[in-house]
Amino acid sequence: MHLRALKKVKKDVSLQDPIGTDKEGNEITLIDVLQAETVDVVDAIQLSMEKKQIYEFIHVLDEREKEVIVGRFGLDLKKEKTQREIARDLGISRSYVSRIEKRALMKLFHEFYRHQKNALKQEPNN
Repeated sequence: MHLRALKKVKKDVSLQDPIGTDKEGNEITLIDVLQAETVDVVDAIQLSMEKKQIYEFIHVLDEREKEVIVGRFGLDLKKEKTQREIARDLGISRSYVSRIEKRALMKLFHEFYRHQKNALKQEPNN
């Protein structure tokens, strides 16, 4: 009788067993809770390629625009900064940093678009 009681109390737990649900009603398993966040290789490669493209066209920006973009997106291999942090570092308002960032991103976008357009024109027709 004592062994049956212990058997009911002692239960093996699998990492795949559901332990509850999330806000959306999806089952959560123990492995979901314990799993360490790792950098996805595909995301890391894509981020690297995007940074390379930004460096390719960063010459179209003036010095202040470069400072803002490099700081905001962590292109100097440091962590990304908030607009507030950049504003404090440069001694300007956060809203001015926002305007500089917007202008710089538009310049980069237009340069990238122009480059893509030129590359398509130069492709030989099949």
